[in-house]
Amino acid sequence: MWFGVGLLSAIAGLAVSWITYQETEAALPVPFEPMMVSASTPGMSAMVGAEATPSRTSLLGHLAYEEAELSALVPLTLNAEILMQPEAAASFEAMVADAQAAGISLLPISGFRTVADQQYLFFEIKAERGQTVSTRAEVSAPPGYSEHHTGYAIDIGDANQPETDLAVNFEATPAFKWLEANAPRYSFELSFPEGNAQGVQYEPWHWRFVGNSESLEMFYGDR
Repeated sequence: MWFGVGLLSAIAGLAVSWITYQETEAALPVPFEPMMVSASTPGMSAMVGAEATPSRTSLLGHLAYEEAELSALVPLTLNAEILMQPEAAASFEAMVADAQAAGISLLPISGFRTVADQQYLFFEIKAERGQTVSTRAEVSAPPGYSEHHTGYAIDIGDANQPETDLAVNFEATPAFKWLEANAPRYSFELSFPEGNAQGVQYEPWHWRFVGNSESLEMFYGDR
């Protein structure tokens, strides 16, 4: 009899313990499981893409630019071999005319360039001069990374001082002094001033048009 009583007591104790354990387990907080976010997660694709892929690329201090459609460009009346975007060309020619009225002769040297043109200017001249890629990049953009690809950039000289073409001493010419004071009126700005953030050599002859939304986005977007 005593054995039976003891067995029943043991069974009752186990039952009470099991019930208590179940109640305690139910009261515990649910463990936190972090959500796995991917581009397929609703509402997150744009964020993931923005973090994973940079919006702009650069090489040796130069930003990447797409080559403009040739059919979208127009020749300058001053030199039909030089092509530019229509708005940039019209503004540049207005600037030239006003400079001429002030006794200043602005000379267009180079406008739109294809990636193939830039290929020669970068690699062939680098080889001819025995330059490293870093040294060459200080004065010339690698192909695919030149503002000239856009049709909005132009190299300008002083027609009365051709020896200063594409040289830093162009800054001492009347043409540069006039541009420095007046170019913003025609939506042109110096691309690579002294101490520019890109680390490109100072180029007083290289100017770019920033007078419409497309050009502004090209040169200032997502920096």
